[in-house]
Amino acid sequence: MGANLRTRVEDGIAVVTLARPHKRNAIDDATLAEIGAFFGAPPAAARAAVVHGEGEHFSAGLDLATLTGRNAEQGVAHSRAWHAAFRAIEFGAIPVIAALHGAVVGGGLELAAACHIRVAETSAFYALPEASRGIYVGGGASVRLARLVGVARMADMMLTGRSYTAAEGVVLGFSQYCVADGEGLAKAMALARHAAGNAALTNFAILQALPRIAAADPETGLLMESLMSAIAQDSAEAKQRLAAFLEGRAAKVVRPE
Repeated sequence: MGANLRTRVEDGIAVVTLARPHKRNAIDDATLAEIGAFFGAPPAAARAAVVHGEGEHFSAGLDLATLTGRNAEQGVAHSRAWHAAFRAIEFGAIPVIAALHGAVVGGGLELAAACHIRVAETSAFYALPEASRGIYVGGGASVRLARLVGVARMADMMLTGRSYTAAEGVVLGFSQYCVADGEGLAKAMALARHAAGNAALTNFAILQALPRIAAADPETGLLMESLMSAIAQDSAEAKQRLAAFLEGRAAKVVRPE
C-alpha cells in the first residue's frame, strides 16, 4: 500500500510487511500512517493478519530523525498519532499476530505489544533505549507493555538499558511463542489461520470485550462477561458449531504433546 509497508491477502490472512530494512524497519511518520490506514480498514477478505519485518529485524523502533525540531505541542500530537494507529490494531476488526525476529526495540516493541499474539524467533531481543536518548516512550508502552511484563520490569529496562532475549521473553510475557530462527512467519500464519476459523462474533468478543472486561472493576467486568456470553451463544453460527460438537462432528480438545 506504500513504500514502507507491503500488504497482501493470502487465503484470508492479511500479511503486513514492514519494508524499511535499510533502517532496521524503524517507523517514521509515513510508515505509521500506512499502519493506521491499513488496520483502520483492513481488506474485507481478511479474517486475521500477520505483521512481520523484512530483513534482519522486526523493528528498531521510532525513526529518531522524525523528532528533530518538534516542540511539546507537536510531540503530544505525534504520540497520539501512534496511539491511534496502534489502537486500530488492538481494538480492530481482526486478530493480529506479530512474527518477531532481531530487534524488537522501542516503538517496534510498542507495535508488537499492540498485537494480540506474538511469536518470537530465537534471534529476537527486546529493549527500551528511550532514556539513553533523552526521550520517553510515546507509542503506548506505558499501558500495553507495562500490562504485559509489569511496571517494575519496564522501569528497569528504561533506567538501566536492560534487554531480554527471545527465550527470556516467552517466560516473562513479551511473547506467547518462541520458535527457531526462520520459523516465525510460518508459525504466525498457522495461528492466524486458526484464529480466522473461529466464529466471527466470538473473535469480536475476544478483541473488543475481553480487554475492557479485564480493565473494569470486578462486578462491572462480570456483568459485561454475562452480556457478551449471552450475545455470542445466541448467534446462528454458535448454534451450528455447538450442534456439530454434540453430534460428534467437531474435534475435541486434547492434551498437548
